[in-house]
Amino acid sequence: MRPELERLQRIERHLRGESQPADAPDWNVQLLLDPDLRADAEAQQLLYQGLYSAGRRQLRRELTAIHNRLYGTPRSGWFGKFYDYYKYLTVKYL
Repeated sequence: MRPELERLQRIERHLRGESQPADAPDWNVQLLLDPDLRADAEAQQLLYQGLYSAGRRQLRRELTAIHNRLYGTPRSGWFGKFYDYYKYLTVKYL
């Protein structure tokens, strides 16, 4: 396997918690000695967090669409305004 792929595979194993506990000191030393490895690991972690957030937003949109199909959307009165604001916040921050 190419060295770049082995490096990425090792980073992914560490981030997913699949590496052996005995490998932790070696991993920490390599992070200290290789700034590129640290940058790659941080970038991969940010990528995972972004994918997780995007998945949550997509799920929230799908659940909202299902709810709207089943129950309709409240559009009148103070509750309609509250519901619209709630939808805005959940899509923006989840």
